[in-house]
Amino acid sequence: MRRILTIFVITVLAVGAFLSFPSLLSFTLQDGIGSVATTPDQFPVTVDPKDKVIVENDQVNALFKTNKTLFQAATENTSNTFWNVFSWIAASIDASNWYQSLAGVAGISTHIVTITPGMRKEQVADAFAKVLKWNSAQKEDFLTTAASPVGGLTLPLPEGSFEPGIYSVSTGMTPETVQDMVNHKFTEDILSHYGTTTAQMVPLNDALTVASLIQREAAGPDDMRIISGIIWNRLFSNMNLQIDATVQYAEANARPYGSWWPAVATRNLFLKSPYNTYVNKGLPPTPIANPSVAAVLAALNPVNTTCMFYFHDRMGQFHCSNTYAEHVALLKKYYGQGK
Repeated sequence: MRRILTIFVITVLAVGAFLSFPSLLSFTLQDGIGSVATTPDQFPVTVDPKDKVIVENDQVNALFKTNKTLFQAATENTSNTFWNVFSWIAASIDASNWYQSLAGVAGISTHIVTITPGMRKEQVADAFAKVLKWNSAQKEDFLTTAASPVGGLTLPLPEGSFEPGIYSVSTGMTPETVQDMVNHKFTEDILSHYGTTTAQMVPLNDALTVASLIQREAAGPDDMRIISGIIWNRLFSNMNLQIDATVQYAEANARPYGSWWPAVATRNLFLKSPYNTYVNKGLPPTPIANPSVAAVLAALNPVNTTCMFYFHDRMGQFHCSNTYAEHVALLKKYYGQGK
């Protein structure tokens, strides 16, 4: 039985690793706005926050549609139904009592931890702690910045660098060891592709922050780039972002118990917090969650849209409008009320 269970675990982990780490293919494209990239596998950027413009690039748009680049691989890794089902099954199996019992009998110490896009750092720490039996102090150690810099940064960042994915961990792993593993994945997935040209156009913290907003607001990868365009439009117009997810983050920070993403109540729209984008202009000081590669790509390469308002209807369909009056009219059509 031990041999059968071991083979099963290895198979699950192998498939998980294959799905979690898509190969990144080399390519050459026009990076930024008009310049030619000479370094392969670097994230391009088609938004210019300094000049407040979005210049869509045909080559970049094409890269999002082809199945031979990291862009499509990242998007598919977010949207692929099989990947989502697999990660849920893998995590469910590892957390189940029958698996833990069999694993104990067979002497297997390998476990699966699934970090989904959009989790905040405390949720990530809880996910590892549940499997590795960490106490509160160990969870805090995991969230504390590392002593050595990685890629010119000290990781983990306050939020946004706890990279989503399927992780294989072993009983007894320390917070420092797991942190190093998570940092390594962030370095591979994000930092190694965040070139100098991209960083000059959009600083990493800004990109991760916009990406975290997109991650919490989008229904899926299909509307990530247009939501990105709307977020940038609001920033360019000096309009408050008014994103509900920032209120949720602020409320949970003020009351760190219960749900980390509490329902947004009208009274909380005026909550005093630097993260509340209903009362503060500009971006929050840090990301509010840990975004996927797809969300980071969307943050850097938004759709050039005239829309300023958006919502999802009860069927999950995306709607956007140029004016608030049009936005209210659509809300009344689909929900019978304005917002």
